[in-house]
Amino acid sequence: MASIRRTLSQVYQDRSYQNGVASAQAHKLFSTNNNSGKYSSLTSTSAVAAASVYLRRKGFRRSFYRCTIFFILGLLLGIFPFGQVDNDINKHDFSFEMKPPHVNVQLDTKDNFALAAVSFGVEKTTPQLDRFSRFDYVERKQVIVITPTYNRALQAYFLNRLGQVLRLVQPPLLWIVVEMTSASAETAEILRKTGVMYRHLVCVNKNNTNVKDRGVHQRNAGLEHIERHRLDGIVYFADDDNVYSLQLFESLRNISHFGTWPVAMLAQSKNKAIVEGPVCNASQVIGWHTNEKSKRLRRFHVDMSGFAFNSTILWDPKRWNRPFSNPIRQLDTVKEGFQETTFIEQVVEDESQMESVPPSCSRILNWHLHLDAHGLVYPRGWLLQKNLEVVQPIK
Repeated sequence: MASIRRTLSQVYQDRSYQNGVASAQAHKLFSTNNNSGKYSSLTSTSAVAAASVYLRRKGFRRSFYRCTIFFILGLLLGIFPFGQVDNDINKHDFSFEMKPPHVNVQLDTKDNFALAAVSFGVEKTTPQLDRFSRFDYVERKQVIVITPTYNRALQAYFLNRLGQVLRLVQPPLLWIVVEMTSASAETAEILRKTGVMYRHLVCVNKNNTNVKDRGVHQRNAGLEHIERHRLDGIVYFADDDNVYSLQLFESLRNISHFGTWPVAMLAQSKNKAIVEGPVCNASQVIGWHTNEKSKRLRRFHVDMSGFAFNSTILWDPKRWNRPFSNPIRQLDTVKEGFQETTFIEQVVEDESQMESVPPSCSRILNWHLHLDAHGLVYPRGWLLQKNLEVVQPIK
């Protein structure tokens, strides 16, 4: 009986079958693979893509883990170095000072003069700090200086001289400069250049023609400014034509209520000096210096620049138990020379409420010299509009 051999699929080429055995199974398998060819190709393509994505993810994770491990390892090696480190670093190991070598110089002279060594070292000096750049936390009372001024020949000289003195006073200090009718640009320029904290005021008076004493109204304008703004400090009337010592302004901060001191001045004849002010025993006022008979009628014999007081007396009467609350001002209705005593009578009752500055009134701290020039013509704005007519050439 003849047998028929069929070609098997590649899957089954390595297997041998007897004639007629499992032929139906082989034919069935062949037919099934032939029908599902297109599905197997799609499945293999998807599997390859999924495998490639998986391998990529797995490779990224593996690289990330390796980098993390090496980073941690390097960090630990940097924090905990191996071996011993010498912590004792001498000062001479690190030096930023330039030290040139010593130079030995030999001079061949008749006297056999020899210079052993020349050193070019730079000495270390501590720079003296300017008082304006030095920070100190010492609490000081504020000094409030009221200065009346007006246009005259020596106004610029007087204001500059007083401004330079106030500039040397330890802060806080407030300089209140008062002018009549209007504030001049020249005065404002001088105040700006002094470097002192100031306030430039104008005394507005409707009846300027009836003013007897210009300085009285200017000082009252300063007092009104202090009372309105409740400025706290020691008030002092400093005319611009007086001469002041630096110690005076520093001593003002020791005043608690009312302080006074003697003032040196020239007599009316200007041929001798006189002293006007208190006679003191330690810190108590026990009498007054006075030389003129007309001034014996005054209650307190003191110059306008010979006293200072606490500014709270102006705007806090309850603190000082004042029986009245009227504003404290200088009077223009009294005779000349009585403005000081009438003003002081509004501030204190008697000498028991006064303090001597300095103790025992042992020093003269300011001078009233009356050196103002009267009737002297000066250029407007203190500037010459043209040069002199005669010019001498330089030889």
